[in-house]
Amino acid sequence: MPRFDAVLFDLDNTLCRHEQSAETIYTGAFDRAGVEPFGEPDDLWQALDGDPDPHDPAGYLAAGFERIAAQYDETVDADALAAGFLETVDYRAVSLLPGAERALTAARDHAPVGLVTNGPAYRQSVKVDALGLADAFDVVVYAGDLPRRKPHPDPFDRALSRLGVDATVSLYVGDSVEYDVVGASRAGLRVAWCPDSDGASGYETGETPWPDGHRPDYVLDTLAGLVDVLDGPRHSR
Repeated sequence: MPRFDAVLFDLDNTLCRHEQSAETIYTGAFDRAGVEPFGEPDDLWQALDGDPDPHDPAGYLAAGFERIAAQYDETVDADALAAGFLETVDYRAVSLLPGAERALTAARDHAPVGLVTNGPAYRQSVKVDALGLADAFDVVVYAGDLPRRKPHPDPFDRALSRLGVDATVSLYVGDSVEYDVVGASRAGLRVAWCPDSDGASGYETGETPWPDGHRPDYVLDTLAGLVDVLDGPRHSR
């Protein structure tokens, strides 16, 4: 009997990575806006407040550029910079992470497979197509188009409802503690956490506490390790 009745995946930094550098996108925004660059890409990431609004990405970015301009005492057209940023980003510039193909194949041999990503469809579906994964999933939930995104349980609930599977016999695979581990745990799924090396250290050493006690059930060094998780004995919460 299969260990899980469904396996759901995150997309960004779990199955794939973006190949455009932050420097390319940041300087491209200034070039397209006709503005002499100032600051660094990290300045923008730190200036962006909270989660992006999937319905107004330009406004979200413009607010970040306005904060950077104030930091460097510059006067700029923040809307033009935001537009330049969005024109520079190539959502098709993605590649599968090591072990992703093996993990997806093992999951599909094991149970129905789904994708639950916080991005909106207009952005994420392009990545799915570019990766050749259009037929890889039995259900896809673009939580960026929903009223509530991860870590709220709604996106997970929606995917499992479409599959007709209970959360207690389902597995979610993701890289983010805040969105994937916490969100899937709240929804009642088991969680396989596959972090990057920087993101793992604090939690694994105990220096960083798990949010509200939400811990992953499995920690993967690479996605290929999912095969061993799926081959284990069946159990549920």
